[in-house]
Amino acid sequence: QAAYDRVRRAKKEAAARTQKLDEKRKKVKLDLEAREREAQSQENEEEEIRITRSLEEEIIRLREEGSRQLEEQQRLVREQIRLEREQHSRGKQERNGAEGKITPKLKLRWKCRKEDETGGGYSKDVLLQILQKYGDVLNLLISSRKTGSAVVEFATVKAAEMAVKNEVGLLNNPLKISWLEGQPQSHPSTVLPDSTSQPRSSQASVVSERDYESLVMMRMRQAAERQQLIEQLQREDEEEKSHT
Repeated sequence: QAAYDRVRRAKKEAAARTQKLDEKRKKVKLDLEAREREAQSQENEEEEIRITRSLEEEIIRLREEGSRQLEEQQRLVREQIRLEREQHSRGKQERNGAEGKITPKLKLRWKCRKEDETGGGYSKDVLLQILQKYGDVLNLLISSRKTGSAVVEFATVKAAEMAVKNEVGLLNNPLKISWLEGQPQSHPSTVLPDSTSQPRSSQASVVSERDYESLVMMRMRQAAERQQLIEQLQREDEEEKSHT
């Protein structure tokens, strides 16, 4: 009986030791798993922090780059506006300075059918022969679109005046000559100029001023739209960061 009890006690002790060993192994295993989870969590957190920091740095970089680009764009716009102002001012001064130096130009008209290959009897050589007796002809342009029409530019006002007053052209196809540009105010011809021709220079000046103002406003609007786009991108980046 005593021997049997010793065997049973030995088995119980062995079983208890095995159970304790299993519990230790289980605890060690759980500890390892917990440490691994903690390490993984810490690693994930560090990775998230790193990604967040990278995103923040990228946003800052883009914002700075956008600001630099916007500043450069605004600088270029200002520079272009300045240059255009100077060109506009120079052009205005040149136009004002050239008002008294306009060479006299006359408009020539005669009857001519489109299918008439002879041009109604008026070729460039014929017109030059007719007109050069009044003085030097600087330019002569026969219209290719409107038949029976040409423009002549004389070197002197006197030559142009004589041509307007005296020239009739070919007897079988007379010329109609009128002032186009450079008519002297003190000696108006019998052919009255178009009533709309006098304020033409002032109208052109007004149109030029309006075009210039429109250009300036367009450049400023483009710069403002670019600034709005940059701000919108920044807001979207910040909203995306807050959601994550």
